[in-house]
Amino acid sequence: MEYFVWSASPIAFSLGPFTVFWYGILFAASILLGLEFMKWAFKLEGKDEAVLEPLFLYTVVGIVVGARLGHCLFYDPAFYLAHPLKIFAVWEGGLASHGGGLGAILALYFGSKKYKMDFLWLVDRLIVPTALFGFLVRMGNFMNSEIVGLPSDVSWAVVFTKVDSLPRHPAQLYEAFSYLAIFILLFSIYKFSKAKVKPGMMFGIFLTLVFFARFLVEFVKVKQADYDTSFLMMSTGQALSIPFFLVGLGFIIWSLKKA
Repeated sequence: MEYFVWSASPIAFSLGPFTVFWYGILFAASILLGLEFMKWAFKLEGKDEAVLEPLFLYTVVGIVVGARLGHCLFYDPAFYLAHPLKIFAVWEGGLASHGGGLGAILALYFGSKKYKMDFLWLVDRLIVPTALFGFLVRMGNFMNSEIVGLPSDVSWAVVFTKVDSLPRHPAQLYEAFSYLAIFILLFSIYKFSKAKVKPGMMFGIFLTLVFFARFLVEFVKVKQADYDTSFLMMSTGQALSIPFFLVGLGFIIWSLKKA
């Protein structure tokens, strides 16, 4: 059987000594799209746009710091505890979505307190572009030929030539298109039914769907943690997804009871 062969360069272009990667372009695009969505939501619902940019800055810092610390502590703690300065070497790669999600939530919570905004109102809106953020970042991972799946003989398997010559599950694409579908769902709910949806419901839907999808994809993804996880009877990514999934269910139930 012939499989799709992926050998694209992760480099978009170079300008003298500067190299620009597709991952960086997609990451930056997702941040800018998120900001534009929130500007639209603030204007649509008559909120003070003056607080948006500092709040968004809180969130971006929370995502980056949380994702980096999450990768260091969740996936390779022995190395980073032995070499703590390497934690700051973001250019060497290593961002964890679970840590990024937790960092964003904490940053937004403290930011909402400082600028006197309703926390649930903010997260119910911010999760819409966050789902799109997940889609674009996973496409960046695909461009980098990283976070690959296990070897497989399914007809849609991909050979990542930068990894080896084996056909594999395109785990990045599984996640990417799951997040894209979640974005379309959440955007539709917000655009057409936001007045009927109780606070916390969209946040709950986001957490349950995103981390359920992540849990499933982990079954076909190459192990990422640099330590033995057999005692968990699941991968590190699956173990980290369960609390987020349960919190999401909790928000859905709480929102329904409030309704």
